[in-house]
Amino acid sequence: MSANAINLIPPKNTELLSTQQASIYIGVSPGTLEVWRCTKRYQIPFIKVGRLVRYRKSALDSFLERRTIDAGG
Repeated sequence: MSANAINLIPPKNTELLSTQQASIYIGVSPGTLEVWRCTKRYQIPFIKVGRLVRYRKSALDSFLERRTIDAGG
């Protein structure tokens, strides 16, 4: 493998997930995720390439972190 080809491999922390995979990852239905995307109910960054929609796993982790409520004591 050439040095240029190695640079084209994305780092693991930028793993891209489909709507189906992302919905499973955060525990909602794909339809819910699509509605959130269209209505901008939640600001989850996504990547659009033509008709394809992809989510970075790190963006989903960030979303879940922002939605985490500290029960604090």
